[in-house]
Amino acid sequence: MLKKIFPLPTHALILWGVWQLLNEFSAGHMVLGAILAIAITWIISPLSDPHPAIKKPFLAIKYMAIVIKDIVVSNFVVAKQVLQSNKKLKPGFIALPLDMDEPFPLAVLASTISLTPGTVSADFSDDMNVLYIHVLHLEDEKALIAELKNRYEKPLKEIFGC
Repeated sequence: MLKKIFPLPTHALILWGVWQLLNEFSAGHMVLGAILAIAITWIISPLSDPHPAIKKPFLAIKYMAIVIKDIVVSNFVVAKQVLQSNKKLKPGFIALPLDMDEPFPLAVLASTISLTPGTVSADFSDDMNVLYIHVLHLEDEKALIAELKNRYEKPLKEIFGC
């Protein structure tokens, strides 16, 4: 019964919270925000795909901290590389073999790689077993693949249990 009224409770709560931040915290806006949040999630719930549950939430928090740190550090590294002569850069593509097959964790992996300056997820292979990545400066392909697998893919496999 409750699942029919609140099909996506987390999404409804986020929508309601954003509504409150964008408007005054008045009783009218609280009620209107709740009505809109419930209605919107009720309308879009048939369109949502079930995502795998996070099996290890503390590891997910650690993963987010690692990604934020990598983004900050990579910003400085890329800034240094860009300010130097372009002749020193060695851009290239790598093929990252994947050990996961769930769509949502793969999307998180591709997004993580694209968020980190200096790397961009370009495409998945047709069989979704390889992620092609463009790298701004490629020194050692094997070392980079090992780092990406250990730093990002391995924790994601544990977080989502896939």
